[in-house]
Amino acid sequence: MDGQKNCLGIYLSKGAATVVCLGPQGRGNNILGCFSVSVENMDQQNAGVGISEVVSLIVEGCAEKIPMFANCQVAVALDCAMFMQHNIHSEFSDPKQIAATVRFDTEEAVAIDISEFAIAFKTISSGQAGTKLGVFTAEQKILSEIIVSLQSHNIDPVSIEPDINSLARFINRNISVAAEQVPFFGVLSGSRGYFIISSEAQKISVMRTLLVGSAQDRSDLLAREILVTSALVEGGQPINCLKVFDSAGSVDYQQLGEKLGIETSALDLSESTAAEGNVDAVGLAIACGAAYSAMEKSQSINFRNDFMPYQGKKARMEKTLKILGVSIAVIMLAVGLYLQLQLVGKNRPRRMVLDKLAQQYATIMLGKKLSAGADPVKEFQKELRRIRAAKSGQLSITGQASVSAKLTRLLEAFNKCAKETDLNIESISITAKSISIIGDTAARGNKNTLKLFEAITSVGLDIPQKSFSSKAGRDNFRITIVPKE
Repeated sequence: MDGQKNCLGIYLSKGAATVVCLGPQGRGNNILGCFSVSVENMDQQNAGVGISEVVSLIVEGCAEKIPMFANCQVAVALDCAMFMQHNIHSEFSDPKQIAATVRFDTEEAVAIDISEFAIAFKTISSGQAGTKLGVFTAEQKILSEIIVSLQSHNIDPVSIEPDINSLARFINRNISVAAEQVPFFGVLSGSRGYFIISSEAQKISVMRTLLVGSAQDRSDLLAREILVTSALVEGGQPINCLKVFDSAGSVDYQQLGEKLGIETSALDLSESTAAEGNVDAVGLAIACGAAYSAMEKSQSINFRNDFMPYQGKKARMEKTLKILGVSIAVIMLAVGLYLQLQLVGKNRPRRMVLDKLAQQYATIMLGKKLSAGADPVKEFQKELRRIRAAKSGQLSITGQASVSAKLTRLLEAFNKCAKETDLNIESISITAKSISIIGDTAARGNKNTLKLFEAITSVGLDIPQKSFSSKAGRDNFRITIVPKE
C-alpha cells in the first residue's frame, strides 16, 4: 500500500461500530479522528438490516468527523459474535500445504458444512507432528452483507479480520514487555472478553475471545481463562506476567495477582490510544489495530483472502491502464494523421508523373492500360521480349491468345468427365504449339482414360501422341494435345 495514505479502521458488530482514522507517520498512534455509532432497537432477527444501517451511520459519521475518509485505506475488525474460533491440528508444516488443506481439516474437526463459511487461520505452534492452528470461521452471508454495504458507499475494505486479532496487533505495537516475560493480556469490555498470550522471543501468540455476561464475576473469569488459555501453549516458559483492562472497573488487580501468584498490573488502553471524545477504549483499540493492518503488506488472518478477495489495487490498475490506453490511441491517431498528410503532400508530384506516364503507356501499348502498382519499365521489357520471341519464331504473334484458348478448351473437357472418371492430373506442360499432360483415372480397363480422350477431342483438340498403363490400381496416361487443323 501507499505508505503516505491515511488508514481507516472499523470495529464492526451487528448493531454498532467504532471508527478511527490514523495518519501514516511513524509507528505510534496519530489519530486524526474517531467516533462510535449504534443502531437503536437492534435485535438478532434483523441482523442483516442492522449491518446495512450501521454502515450508513459510519458513512454519515465519517462525512462529519473524518472528511478525508474517501482517500483512506480501510480495514474492518469483525466482532467476536459474528465468527467462531477453533483449534485445529494440521499434518503439514508448509504454509502452502496448510492453506490448501485447512478447509477440509476444519470441516472434519467441527462437523459443519464448511462451504457456507469463510476461513482465516493463524499458526499457533509447529513441530514434527504437524501444526496447531487457530482457525476462525465466519458466515459468507454476513461477510457478503458487510462488503456489499460498504462498497455501496464506495468503501472497499482491504481486510476483514477477527476483532481479537486486531486487538492483539494493537497491544503488540503499543504495550512494551521485557524480553524474558510471557505476558497474559486480559481485556474485558462491557460484554466481550479477550485473552491473549504473546511472546516474540518464543514466537507464541494465542488468542481467545468470548461473550461476557453482565452478572459474571470478572475476577473469577480472568482466573479461569488464564488456566484455559495457557493450556493451549505447548512447551516454553509459563506465564509470568498478567496485564488486565476491565472497562467495568470491578477487578481488584492486587487481589487477583495474589490469588494466582503472578505479577498483575493494569493495562491502560485509554492512555495508549490517547483519543479525544467519548469512545469506548476497547472498541477504539480494536479499530486502531484494524487500521494498522491496512499499513501492512500481508494479511495472515483475513476473511477476504478466502471470500470476495480485495480488488481495489486491481481496479485502480485497470482504470489507469484504460486511461493510458485511450491516451496512447489518441496520440497514435494524431501521429498517423500527421504522417498521412505529409505522405499525401509528398506523393502529389509523383502521382502527377504517374498519370502522365499512364497516358503515354496506353499510347505505346495500343490502348492497354498500366495495372495499378505495376512497374512500367518491367512491362515494357516483357513486351519487348515477346516481340523478339515472335520474330525469332519461338512464339507466334497470337501465341498468348492461342495458349489461353487451348487451356479454356482443355478445362472444358476436364469438367465434362472429371467426376465420372475420377480424374487426377499430375502435371501440365505448355508451349506455344502443344500441351503435355500426365495423369491417371480410375482403373476400368482404360475405359475411363478413353472417355477422357473423347472429351478432349469433342472440344476441338487433337491428341497426336498418347500412352497409358496400369499402376497401383489406376490407369496412368501421358498425352500431347494440339488444336485440330
